[in-house]
Parts: sequence; structure tokens; C-alpha cells
Amino acid sequence: MKVALVHDWLVTHRGGERVLDALCEVLPDADIYTLIHKPGSQSPAIESRRIFTSFLQHIPGIHARYRHFLPLMPKAIESLQLQGKYDLVLSSSHCVAKGLRTPRGTPHLSYVHAPMRYMWDLFDDYFGPGRTGLAVRAAAHAVRPWLRRWDRRTAAGVDRFIANSRHIATKVQRFWGREASVIHPPVSLERFAQVPLEGGGQGGYFLWLGAFAPYKRLDVALEAFRSLDARLWVVGAGQEAARLGVGSLPENIRFLGNVLDASLPALYRDARALIFTPEEDFGITPLESQAAGRPVIAYGKGGALETVTAQTGMFFSEQTPESLAAAVRRFDEWEAGFRPEAARAQAERFGRAHFQSAILREIHSVLGEVLPDSPGPAAGL
Repeated sequence: MKVALVHDWLVTHRGGERVLDALCEVLPDADIYTLIHKPGSQSPAIESRRIFTSFLQHIPGIHARYRHFLPLMPKAIESLQLQGKYDLVLSSSHCVAKGLRTPRGTPHLSYVHAPMRYMWDLFDDYFGPGRTGLAVRAAAHAVRPWLRRWDRRTAAGVDRFIANSRHIATKVQRFWGREASVIHPPVSLERFAQVPLEGGGQGGYFLWLGAFAPYKRLDVALEAFRSLDARLWVVGAGQEAARLGVGSLPENIRFLGNVLDASLPALYRDARALIFTPEEDFGITPLESQAAGRPVIAYGKGGALETVTAQTGMFFSEQTPESLAAAVRRFDEWEAGFRPEAARAQAERFGRAHFQSAILREIHSVLGEVLPDSPGPAAGL
């Protein structure tokens, strides 16, 4: 069984790359095709594979500036040639990966983290006034119609779609006119299972964690806590750091930068709650927080509605500092009924083994095969 895995780019190791890591585990002989690869940036399971890259890999400084080459990415993914004959192409796509050209007769199964969000419903979050310079905004407006046509056209080349949430399945239908089954992405819960549930929240701070991308809306959290008598710790980095003014924060907001993965379970455990501000496609950090036995204060749209319950968190209705601040003020009263064990039980529904078994079933289905009644992820292909 020869499988080609396709991923947009391998520069950082975040949620999409954790999905790829889980796919590599059940497809131990798969090759990887991607636009660019920064060696050493990925897990051993990914780095150990044969990795084929596009012509973008040869551009000086591409690993730091790849976002500027978005208009070239469709051409780059279409230029990638499969090195040999494969029984299946499985793409992991949030940008252009699903657009890889596959030989006639080779099934293409695509796991969709999101349609190209910066060209569809979140365009203004990336290119609206104050987000970028005038020249970049004008260029984005110019290429947007063409990129959307390409995105819709290449969706027709995929045999079957899997969405990472019901929220994304709705977008796949709306933007591409295609149906998608739903398999929630894997969350590595093992390291959180070792965190004791007793004594959580003792640090007294609220926690915001993520990449400083425009749609993550860290600005909402920063502005909300400027008006609150409460502490906020911010973990992460990204292109929005300068615009957000993370170097000049008030005393109640502490910026930690990137932290080691090994430090995250304790950060979650000691926080009063995770602050989750984006309308996320799925969102892994709310599940990590719940796995550590801590609640979530989340914007009530998108994937958070599928991972956070009324018993494990609370929602704010508007993506504004005022709405978030009001939720934080209500938190003391809400927290009295919170049970850490309920939060961990909710997170355990999204474990790695469940994802891998569900993916194997989809693979066997698209290949027209029958999977035994009780597969284990170790069975692989």
C-alpha cells in the first residue's frame, strides 16, 4: 500500500502538523509532498519521511516569508509531481494542498482544516483596514477572485472530503458545493493525563495561548484585560506581535513568548481558565485546557461549540473586548459549579486513537475495501 501525504507547508509544528504526525503513525511508509520544508521543524515521525518540495523551496528566505508568496502557491502545488505510483493520495489542507494533481485512477481523500480562510469568510481579518499596508491590501483584493475560482475548481478533483468539524463541513458545502464527513482532529492527551486534577487554578491568572495570527483575535483579549482587575498570561508569537504592542503591556498582562511543550500542562493546570477568542475551525487549545482539568471562556462560534460544553466552560456572544470582559466578570459565580473531572472526560472524547481509527475507516471506504469491526490504530495500512 503506497500512500502520498500532501500538506501545505512544513515550517512550524502546530495543529495541522499534529494531524500530519498522527497520519504518519498509521501510514508508516507514506511519502510527504509539501510546498516548503524547514528541516528540523517537525516531529521525528514527519522528519523521517521522504519529503518532496516545490520550486518555492529554492527561494532565499522562503521559510520566513512564505506568506508573501500566496499567489504562487496554486502553481507550486500543481507543479509537484508524484515520484512513482501511489494507491492513494491523502491531503491535509488549509490552503492549497488539496489542489495537487493526481494521476487518473488514483483516489484522492482530503482532510480539510479549513477552506482558504483568508480568501473566503475571514478576508477582512487578514487584509482589512489597519491589518496590512495599502499595497498589500490592494494586491489581496486583486488576486482574491482568481484564488477563489481556483479553490472551487480544484475541489472537483478530490474524491472524498473529511472536515475537521461540523463548522468546517458547512464551509466545504458553502464554498465548494461538496459534502464532507466529519472527523475531529487528534489531541495528544497523554501528557495532560499525568496532571493532578486537585489544586487547579492556583496560579490565579487567565491564559491565552496561540499563534499571533489575525483571526486569532488576541487584540480582543488584550483590550478586555486592560479594563479588568485580573491577570492575563499570553503564550505565543507571530506576525501580529508588533501591531498588538506586546512589548508595552499593562502590569496585569504578562507576555511569555513561546514556551516548551513540556511546560504547557502546568501552565494550563495553574490557570483559572483558558481565554479563547477566535472563531476557530476546530481549536485544540480548549481541549488541552479541559484535559488539564481547567475550564474555557470561549467566543461562542465555530469549533468551540463542538468541544466546550455548558459544564466545562462559558461563552461570550460578541467578538469584542466588552463582551469578553463581561464574561470574565461573571466567571467567579460560574466557577463555583465547575468540576475538573467533567472537563477531562470531555477532552478524552477527542483522543488520538479515535482519530486514527476513523481515518482508517475512511481510507478503506474510499478504496472500496471493508475494515474489520474493531480496528486498532496500530493496524495501519
